[in-house]
Amino acid sequence: MHRSLGSFSSFAAGFSYISIMTGVFQLFGFGFASGGPAMIWTWPLVFVGQGAVALCFAELAGQFPLAGSVYQWAKQVASPATSWMAGWIIIIGSIVTAAAVAVAYQVILPQVSLGFEIVGGSSDAGLTSTPAGAQNAIVLALALIVFTTAVNIVGVKVMAKINNFGVLVELCGSTLLVILLIVHAKHGPQIVTQTNGTGAGHSTGYVGAFLVAAIMSAYVFYGFDTAGSLAEETLEPRRHAPKAILRAISAAFAIGGLLMLFAMMATKNLSDSNIGTLGLPYIIKSVLGNGLGDVFLICSAIAITVCCLAVQTAAIRLIFSMARDDRLPFSWALAKVSVRSRTPILPALLTGVLTIALLLVNIGNQRVFYVLTSVAIILFYIPYLMVTGPVLLRRLRGHWPRPEHGGYFSLGRWGLLVNGFAVLYGAAMIVNLAWPRAAVYGSDHWYYQWGAIVFTGVIALVGGAYYLIRKPGAQAGPQPGR
Repeated sequence: MHRSLGSFSSFAAGFSYISIMTGVFQLFGFGFASGGPAMIWTWPLVFVGQGAVALCFAELAGQFPLAGSVYQWAKQVASPATSWMAGWIIIIGSIVTAAAVAVAYQVILPQVSLGFEIVGGSSDAGLTSTPAGAQNAIVLALALIVFTTAVNIVGVKVMAKINNFGVLVELCGSTLLVILLIVHAKHGPQIVTQTNGTGAGHSTGYVGAFLVAAIMSAYVFYGFDTAGSLAEETLEPRRHAPKAILRAISAAFAIGGLLMLFAMMATKNLSDSNIGTLGLPYIIKSVLGNGLGDVFLICSAIAITVCCLAVQTAAIRLIFSMARDDRLPFSWALAKVSVRSRTPILPALLTGVLTIALLLVNIGNQRVFYVLTSVAIILFYIPYLMVTGPVLLRRLRGHWPRPEHGGYFSLGRWGLLVNGFAVLYGAAMIVNLAWPRAAVYGSDHWYYQWGAIVFTGVIALVGGAYYLIRKPGAQAGPQPGR
């Protein structure tokens, strides 16, 4: 691979994966409908939890600047079986995430122009809850996956240029949007205490509603490890990667929190049912009008594009990294890098084909989108825990940080506290996400209600069976370099 990415490109990879104008635009309606304006408190809660994970990752990125991030870190601090499962699960998670991100086009583009509602009509625009809306979501998503696959085949330089442009658009667009929403504020910040009566349908009252609404925030705050996935293509990765991880999650927290707060403050009627179905795009167009509102929706569409691009890019590097260690079927082919593009071509094609297959299997199935979203988050939280858990054990035994840690990023005396909290948070959120509650998965079919647990279990069983049969042992691989 070719080292050509600077510090901004490294930051942009992590930020575009988190992507405020993707995740918040896509799931704000779900969060608002689930928990009312008070759902915004899930934002700092999830940030603190994932921030602790990011701090642990920053330490690891400075020590092991290798393609594959989570897999490589698990390989260095845990057993071969743990690192295999971490890599295997997050590969599937990346493919599911790419599909979940790609369907976000349906939330945005048809609300800009009905010309993007190829299947269905005006009543389906912006919705995935109708049969035609769900079908159109797949059509738009397929076009996006074809584009991102082509870009990743061309090479990392083109990917970085497109990604950097998209991140600049997202940063400028979201900042300007926050300012305009402040100008149009109609309520004070006290609205963050309103629940809109959403706790009424839960046995635990608003606590139950709040935990459901937290899925929105959890969906946004993952993927920051992508800055580490591109380490072998980044200049001075030991210095840039840790900072990029922390800057990406911090910028997302600040911008996303302000965007949601001022969007709700600018809303005329916080009881409007359209907010829960059409989400943030509906608020923006209601407050700013169709013309100016469409400009920001186009910015969101650009953000979705580069987010999907970043998701696939990270998946490609992960597959390449595991194949290079001979830990995947057909590793000899998956580990090849094109002489011309300096990119692993076969992993790019594989991720594109598998994502397209996942989308086609679910075409017209409007119930699957929240299942996809929840499963995507779980399939990242589990591998994250497979890194933070072993690191915590090493800390308790006095084996981390290592004597040769050097002057790169270190948590110092706060390491045990931060690491311990990261593990507790990760385990608790996995339980919350997988819980087969009707408010998320419905209760009419068991395979939907238990979909997250069943799908995750199948992935783990398949991965475990392969490991036991083939016993793919990690080779030495490339040594951490500057």
